[in-house]
Amino acid sequence: MTPEEVGERLVNLLATDDPEKGTVTASVTGGGPGHARAVVDVPVARWWFAAEAARDAGALGCDFFDWLSAVDELDGGFSVLAHLWSTRRRHGLLLRTRVPRVDPLVESLVDLYPGAAWHERETYEMFGIGFSRHPGLTPLLLPPEFEGHPLRKEFVLAARVAKPWPGAKEPGESEGGTSRRAPMRPPGVPDPNEWGPAKGAKS
Repeated sequence: MTPEEVGERLVNLLATDDPEKGTVTASVTGGGPGHARAVVDVPVARWWFAAEAARDAGALGCDFFDWLSAVDELDGGFSVLAHLWSTRRRHGLLLRTRVPRVDPLVESLVDLYPGAAWHERETYEMFGIGFSRHPGLTPLLLPPEFEGHPLRKEFVLAARVAKPWPGAKEPGESEGGTSRRAPMRPPGVPDPNEWGPAKGAKS
């Protein structure tokens, strides 16, 4: 099946006349031949059912769970993505949904794909997205006392206060030299004069 056919098939499987269930749409992402993937966007309430349909429908047969993660969309909340694969038919499917920024919650896929357990734990830690019915969202990468979610875009990269970001200067510019442009900081890097041990050192 082509990526277009994969997406269309899942959209048809999830078709409903109930407008309250939301709209399911399909598109294709990727580069040249062999790299394109079907992308199916589903309402968060239908996330689990979409994954079940992708796994159990004979024409799709996405029996292999590849990965799950999220993207911080700022005011748009978070996109949650899962990549599924058919080992028999050799096609992939990127399943995507959107959750709000406040109290983000999506249903766990662990009972469909046991391999999703660690991916959901990591996504919970890094983005603060909850997975209902997950058997145990315990820390996977961070110490239990860690506060915050490091992959949220508002998370302060405190280490960059102590150690300058390598991209803050052009090659050849030095700490004491005269810069030809204003200092540059990537997103999440605080001004060391406003946050950290050097706070208030300069007026």
